[in-house]
Amino acid sequence: MAGKIKTGLLADTETTGLKPGADEIIELGLILFSYDEETGEIIDTLEEASFLREPLSSSAIRNYPGAFRVHGIPFSLVEGKAFDDEKIKKLFSFPDAVLAHNASFDRSFLYHMYPEVNELKWYCSMRHIPWKQYGFPSGSLLSLLKAHGLSGEQQHRALDDILQLMALLRHPNQDGYPYLREVLRKKPMAKYEPGARKAGYRNWRQPSTSRIPFQGN
Repeated sequence: MAGKIKTGLLADTETTGLKPGADEIIELGLILFSYDEETGEIIDTLEEASFLREPLSSSAIRNYPGAFRVHGIPFSLVEGKAFDDEKIKKLFSFPDAVLAHNASFDRSFLYHMYPEVNELKWYCSMRHIPWKQYGFPSGSLLSLLKAHGLSGEQQHRALDDILQLMALLRHPNQDGYPYLREVLRKKPMAKYEPGARKAGYRNWRQPSTSRIPFQGN
């Protein structure tokens, strides 16, 4: 039975390291899509977007070589670039649900640039599904892609990763429904609670030329 059509947003970040506030996002991938609330079927891709930015803080720049060994994004590719804050905020104003694989990581970094994302309903495709209970060796995206015969490699580029995640979320679970439905049947994640803020932790933030209010659901 068809249900109400809603809007979801897949998000993925590539960063200079693991510590929000000290490390920074250098790449953001977003896919806005429509889905059937009852069946979990992904109906249509509404927009795909990818953004690059040069890290600004000394700690993020210092950590870049280590992160490069993971994501493979050369500094020359991000040098001189900045996020389109207006477009990013607009994309985050649409969804009924935001999904990411290891969402706590992506949300914590996004919070330091766009605190309003904390008001949205976030779901984690890695933790909201009991992958090991289902017999999968790991909840990592690459492991799950291989186990489902969807891909044998992961590029560690933001947009590529969420295109692969979308393919996984379309795949039927043990009950025959898309994994997306199973994820969204769980409660949204609790709001991110950053630790004690260090003075000046926002110094690296790319300033917005315009401020667009979020429209949380």
